[in-house]
Amino acid sequence: MQQRHYPMNSYILLNNLCFYAYHGVDKQETLVGNEFSISLRIKVDIQRAIETDEVSDTVSYADIYETVKTEMTIPSKLLEHAGGRIIKSLFQRFPKIEEIELKLTKRNPPMGADIEAAGIEIYSTRP
Repeated sequence: MQQRHYPMNSYILLNNLCFYAYHGVDKQETLVGNEFSISLRIKVDIQRAIETDEVSDTVSYADIYETVKTEMTIPSKLLEHAGGRIIKSLFQRFPKIEEIELKLTKRNPPMGADIEAAGIEIYSTRP
């Protein structure tokens, strides 16, 4: 019996990964650090993993996390720079990734405003 494949778009989601890191323009931010949150929506064809139930047929959440964690330990002045590095690393390390949506926020940034967080969103497709 032949297996049916249904057309689908499929995504791996990692919501609100939390890190303490040293990104910021002000010298104080690079000395004291701050809390950051990252959410990812990663387009990956999971059709084969649906059939096989094998992690080798998808991209491991744990491996994605470790890649993001490594990039977050490298200080950047700008969130744009840190986010761009994360996307580049994910595309380089995981050939199965087709698209990435990344949200990166800094809690209570030092800008003289009553604000919970400020951040960036990046959407990128594999070059």
